[in-house]
Amino acid sequence: MSLQETFLTQFQENPLNWFLSGFLIYVIYSYLSPVPYNLPTAKHTETTVFREYTPKQLREFDGRTQQTKIYMGVCGNVYDVTKGRNFYGPDGPYGNFAGRDASRGLAKNSFDVDMLTPIDQPLDTLEDLTREEIESLNDWHSHFNVKYQLVGKLVNDRDVF
Repeated sequence: MSLQETFLTQFQENPLNWFLSGFLIYVIYSYLSPVPYNLPTAKHTETTVFREYTPKQLREFDGRTQQTKIYMGVCGNVYDVTKGRNFYGPDGPYGNFAGRDASRGLAKNSFDVDMLTPIDQPLDTLEDLTREEIESLNDWHSHFNVKYQLVGKLVNDRDVF
């Protein structure tokens, strides 16, 4: 009996050979197939470098356009609150704090513009806050630490190197 006859006999007599042949054809087809797999392209989140911000530099991050990030200063830290655009964006209830040091306003639970230190003046030292206002500010600070990404430190103009 020749090799070809032995192969055909084994192929006809054993059903497992049918399965293995089919699997072999599938594997060969998969490797030689001209259509490549369309794997999704990996998308990495945008990275932000931790840095120091002066009040003037922080003002650039006020969310005035949909592409502009929203940063907010709280207790000397700068947080990226962009994901809370509905609250901190230009039309949100906390919109006047966008791109600014919001510490005094948060401590006093006031959205008034006069709670904001002008950006050309030194940072507010918050020395005149009452115990209740300090507790309120600490609660807000804890909220921002948990919910938003810390992206920098708020410093006076002369402190930046």
